Amino acid sequence: MKLTVIGCGYLGATHAACMAELGHEVLGMDSDMDKVVTLNSGKAPFHERDLDGLLAEHTGSGRLRFTASYAEAAAFTDLHFIGVGTPQRSGEHAYDLSYLFTAARHLAPRIKGPAVVAVKSTVPVGTAPRVRDLLREFAPAGDAIEVAWNPEFLRESFAVEDTLRPDRLVLGFDAEHSWAEAVLRQCFEKIIESGTPTIVTDWATAELAKVSANAFLATKISFINAVAEVCEASGADVTTLADILGHDARIGRRGMRPGLGFGGGCLPKDIRGFMARAGELGVDQALTILREVDSINNRRRERMVDLARRQLDGGLVGKRVTVWGAAFKPDTDDVRDSPALAVAQKLHELGATVTVTDPQAIDNARKTHPELDYIDDPIAAVQDTDLLLHLTEWPQFSHVDPHRLASLAASPKVIDGRGTLNTETWREAGWTVRSLGRP
Repeated sequence: MKLTVIGCGYLGATHAACMAELGHEVLGMDSDMDKVVTLNSGKAPFHERDLDGLLAEHTGSGRLRFTASYAEAAAFTDLHFIGVGTPQRSGEHAYDLSYLFTAARHLAPRIKGPAVVAVKSTVPVGTAPRVRDLLREFAPAGDAIEVAWNPEFLRESFAVEDTLRPDRLVLGFDAEHSWAEAVLRQCFEKIIESGTPTIVTDWATAELAKVSANAFLATKISFINAVAEVCEASGADVTTLADILGHDARIGRRGMRPGLGFGGGCLPKDIRGFMARAGELGVDQALTILREVDSINNRRRERMVDLARRQLDGGLVGKRVTVWGAAFKPDTDDVRDSPALAVAQKLHELGATVTVTDPQAIDNARKTHPELDYIDDPIAAVQDTDLLLHLTEWPQFSHVDPHRLASLAASPKVIDGRGTLNTETWREAGWTVRSLGRP
């Protein structure tokens, strides 16, 4: 098939490359010309595992290319995916849908015949009819345009895997759809035939799928982090406790990792957007649990700052602190709502000299937090430090020899905010070790 992907950020670029991998001829469209040039060179303008390989292969073969022209995209095919960003509105919890409506408004006048527009962007429930009405109002094709909702469930650093081998495929339509379902089933034929559970539903249910999944995951993470506070107060070990809970099939261990909490461009935004939409619908009391989920998550960052202050005998002014990690999670360069950078920034404000290191995210971190110091080498970053904070669980950090580091630090003290360091080995090397939720 031939298809377009409108919006080529984390979601759109990955979707475009993976659709080419499935055998389709794909045209990605983005209004950022610099991004288009980079993608056409076979590289992503961000770090995502395995994505550069797919981009290089399929731009090289001619199966995948990118443009900044809506006219070219509309003329290319009658199947269009929209994957533009829907960030949180400035100063509010609600989603900013301006990019979505702008994409639809620019695409519509150029659609002259029957077409399917499948939206992948995460939105508040009730958005689909507005997109359909906008497209049909401004498109010469009018009612011949059908709108589908195809939510994504991608994990950054696993986005390629999650696109090609998803754990479920959700297709949402209105009651009047006549041929959109057949078109999307053909598009995802290889995925469906591989045995992927495929759920066909209405617009509203499909719109709620992503935010509900993220809200539940955020709740699970915040629950174990709330328990971690009790563990610290009582001398219990939250990591062992999480293992005990995880053996219950009704609960499961996956995703229940105690530590500094979640960040990134999805979970925080989605739980807040979910709450905001519930309020608009008059059922805000139904999601009051998410307010506490968000509060617990933010409290983890405050807890890390408090622990750092205690480890430095109550004073941060003039102290040297090294932060291992800038990305919100490993295997990405995404620093949106990064817990690691939030902690680093707060320590800086309290008077510490903070040096940050990260395998991929230093350039992005420097753009958002230029007041911090940065260094590429995690070992060199420890030179003369008074306190080391392990805040993003990159495997590289766990593999560093603590014996080698001990002689570099002014004071061999470390706080493991992710629970992945071997605390016994670090203590044997002479380090004072604290770990969130552990004695």
